[in-house]
Order: sequence, then C-alpha cells, then structure tokens
Amino acid sequence: MDAASTLRRARLSARLSLRALAERANTSHATLAAYEAGRTIPRVDTLDRILRAAGYASDITTSGRPDATDAERDAKGRELLQVLDLAARFPARHDPVITFPRFPTDARP
Repeated sequence: MDAASTLRRARLSARLSLRALAERANTSHATLAAYEAGRTIPRVDTLDRILRAAGYASDITTSGRPDATDAERDAKGRELLQVLDLAARFPARHDPVITFPRFPTDARP
C-alpha cells in the first residue's frame, strides 16, 4: 500500500480540499500535503485517522510469503547459485576485433 496515493485518492474521492481534510483530521494542511507528496510517511494510526476523516476505513491484510519455509528458501538459494554459475560461464570481456568469415565481394547471384 502506498500511503501517499491512498490519501490523495481518498481526499479527492471525498471531494475535500487539503485544508478541509486537515481540519477534519486535526492536522495541518502542510503535513497532509507532505503525506500526499510522499515527502513524509504517516504512522499507521495517523493514516487511519486521516482516512476516517475522509469517510474511509483502512483495512490492512497480511499474506504469507512464497518463500516462508526453510526448504523454499534453500531451493531459491540453490536456483540462484545455478544462475550465477551459468552467468560466470559467459565471457566477461570481448575481443576488441570481431572476427567473421569474409565473403567474396564479386560473388553475386
């Protein structure tokens, strides 16, 4: 979740100015502008208070990570090592001159 865009969307959807929402949320419009611009990140309780002042409720959900188990992390680590090994097999430096077969210039169909 991006707090800046969430706050801006909520405020615009509620048809409130920065000053109006700031007054409802008991904060300054400069602070609210900083949150919306992403210059400052509000705490979770502050974000919730501002969203409620705009007429919205925050809903935070959690989900498990795909690499949550030790076996899955180990498998990803092995896969990464295989990729790095493959990458190491490619030449790191190339010859300054490209060699290619020369074709006769007079050979025309």
